[in-house]
Amino acid sequence: MKSRMRWAGLGLLCVAATAQAQVDLEPFLKRDMISALKISPTGEYYAMTVPMEDRTALSILRRSDRKLTAKVSGVKNSLIDDFWWVNSERLVISMAEKFGSEDQPGLTGELHGINADGSDSRRLFARFGVGGGDPVPMAAFMVDTLRGDDNNVLISVRTFDKNPVTRVEKLDVYTRKRVRVATAPLRGARFASDAAGVVRFAQGADNQNNSKLYYREDDKAEWRLLNDEAQSHRREWPLGLSEDGASAYLQAENNEGTDAIVVMDLASGSRTEKLRDPAVDPYAVIHDRSDWIPIGAFFMHERVQTRFFDNQSKTAKLYRTLEKAFPGNAVHVTSSTADGKLLVFRTWSDTSPGDYYLYDAEDRRADLIFSQRSWFDPEHMAPLRAIELKARDGLTLRGYLTVPRGAEAKNLPMVVVPHGGPYGVFDEWGFDDEAQMLSQAGYAVLRVNFRGSGNYGRSFLGAGAREWGLKMQDDVTDATRWAVAQQIADPRRICIYGASYGGYAALAGVSKEPDLYRCAVGYVGVYDLTMMHRVESRESTSMRNWTADWLGERDSLAAVSPTSNAARIKAPVFLAAGGEDETAPIAHSKRMEKALKSAGVPVETLYFDTEGHGFYTEPHRREFYTKLLDFLSRNLGGGKAK
Repeated sequence: MKSRMRWAGLGLLCVAATAQAQVDLEPFLKRDMISALKISPTGEYYAMTVPMEDRTALSILRRSDRKLTAKVSGVKNSLIDDFWWVNSERLVISMAEKFGSEDQPGLTGELHGINADGSDSRRLFARFGVGGGDPVPMAAFMVDTLRGDDNNVLISVRTFDKNPVTRVEKLDVYTRKRVRVATAPLRGARFASDAAGVVRFAQGADNQNNSKLYYREDDKAEWRLLNDEAQSHRREWPLGLSEDGASAYLQAENNEGTDAIVVMDLASGSRTEKLRDPAVDPYAVIHDRSDWIPIGAFFMHERVQTRFFDNQSKTAKLYRTLEKAFPGNAVHVTSSTADGKLLVFRTWSDTSPGDYYLYDAEDRRADLIFSQRSWFDPEHMAPLRAIELKARDGLTLRGYLTVPRGAEAKNLPMVVVPHGGPYGVFDEWGFDDEAQMLSQAGYAVLRVNFRGSGNYGRSFLGAGAREWGLKMQDDVTDATRWAVAQQIADPRRICIYGASYGGYAALAGVSKEPDLYRCAVGYVGVYDLTMMHRVESRESTSMRNWTADWLGERDSLAAVSPTSNAARIKAPVFLAAGGEDETAPIAHSKRMEKALKSAGVPVETLYFDTEGHGFYTEPHRREFYTKLLDFLSRNLGGGKAK
């Protein structure tokens, strides 16, 4: 505990996990003071994001005395997606939206600028521009902070008018003046630039959702198509370029197995594989300190591991030193001063939400800056155990098991928690609030990355296409039965609980396997796939194609909709939803409730008209988790909320 102290004036609370004990919800409902933290180029300031109930703010502190010098936040449901020090005094902030705690953040395309002392706070790019006198929806995204240029950054700009285009512009972070420097060969492109700030790559997708990768030698050259998914049947996207601009690092899918990071010689076009894990895809790129140059990658499986192109590089050696000093933790250098003498790094694990440290490269000393959610004592948290099993068709499935701390993994009541998404999303190694909460109530918690999940290669992702309620659901079933066969779970005391797609999987689970689960909980879920198909198909041509490719044909979806299969359900059900949910409209939950009642299935509900895709407010979250633990307790016998 002494190593996870907050700044002065903040107390600590230890949470002990005892099977079937009452669960104190306070630590799980309490919001952290910061989430992301970066140091300024001169080391004078820290910039950090501050979570609030329905938005996040950005605060700037002077490092010498930790005095607040600036603070900025957006409107309700707004988030600070990312922020960058452009020079020693000025930050650029990228905004996002998230309509509910279970929602995936979506970039708004708005950029803001602010000085470290709070002056000259202004919107640098708004959602609407002017074209022919009429407002034109537009969005901007950071491409490059341009080393050595204190006034400008490169941004990509997308328009959404009758003739939509995507281009790269140089933006003055003080005057807002914009100058076009490149136009993309396709809409919705993402870009990669070299160390000199020249845009070299563009990657995006056409209306049929086929990924395309383009390259050009310099500002005067024409774009050249390097990869077309429609022809190669795999995607490639740029991760960055070498210091001299002669080579590029690409993440490349393989038709079988996991993605690889390859280095491409831009003169000859030859490619060499640099990093590839046999089990998982690259999780995130490691850059050279605060630069944009890739030097390695994180991989996530049993825990987070780092791998480097050159193990003898200065940064690789630094990571190895820090990892040795913090055993059992993942380490990530988030930022550094321009001279490289001071670095900020974060550590985290399955039992620790995370700690930020300041590393002095000259003294080789790390000092704690801030502990995230310090009231959680890692010594009292339940560790994750990576699991691996075979699905009924032989496909390898991986996931995580959490067992109450100090308990033997034998004959336990168990909660199966399928993740949301579903495509491309996956359960990760790290501190998971709900797994910790449920383990404190005495439950084993099983999370499996069923087919369609990310992190395991293109073929694993594609294996989930059109498999809602079919093979994707069988994977969850097979993982549950694996836990029973391993004598981890008591077969008479298993419930299934999920949010968003996980809510669908929970209700599909008890309808498809009525004798396997004792109860089911659907939180902001979708349950009528025919209705979902109809709504999603209206959005755009690309969305209509996505729906057909991944969800299936509309006339086939009633058969795998829980609303159509309520009569098969034997177990009691708890449904929770928000009236402002646009991702999984509350109509899904109300239709499911009606179908369950018509079938004579016991159903309990919790609806809040003012909440979106997941509950934001503390009273609503408290009521939901109180009811959740009570519902599980009545069916499985675990602990309730205090």
